Amino acid sequence: MGLEEKLPSGIVLTSVEKLAGYMRKNSLWPATFGLACCAIEMMAAGAGRYDLARFGMEVFRASPRQADLMIVAGRVSNKMAPVLRQIYDQMAAPKWVIAMGACASSGGMFNNYAIVQGVDHVVPVDIYLPGCPPRPEMLMDAILKLHDQIYDEKLGPNREKVIKEVEAAAMAAVPTHQLKGLLA
Repeated sequence: MGLEEKLPSGIVLTSVEKLAGYMRKNSLWPATFGLACCAIEMMAAGAGRYDLARFGMEVFRASPRQADLMIVAGRVSNKMAPVLRQIYDQMAAPKWVIAMGACASSGGMFNNYAIVQGVDHVVPVDIYLPGCPPRPEMLMDAILKLHDQIYDEKLGPNREKVIKEVEAAAMAAVPTHQLKGLLA
């Protein structure tokens, strides 16, 4: 006996947040930022066999001003980090980042002075995709998980409140370099 039963058929009720989330999740435009072997798997995900076009991502954008999703595929050197940040800053808001592969997520096997130990030191990351290199199916699964995050994202003052809570939790967390692992 709710309002839904009294409306004629063909009328859909939803909130503006859910409608905006639905539109955003189905219109992601990824930016090209392939740096190493993971980029080959990212390109394969966009090819005909895996076909990212099913999710509204037909074309990888060469211009950051036309993109709202950055897939960082591969290791990021210290020389490349400022370029990565500049491209991220030029992207349209709202924007999301997927760290694809072990090297982008944590530096991988390259634990040296030249490689950034995780792209989250340069840009905020929404989804971490493990593997060396991760398969195209894994990238598609990460994109679908990002779709779920985007769909449930708040708008306006609600979003600002959530962002402040997340930033406060991140600042209170123990820094990665102080973590000792399971054996300590």
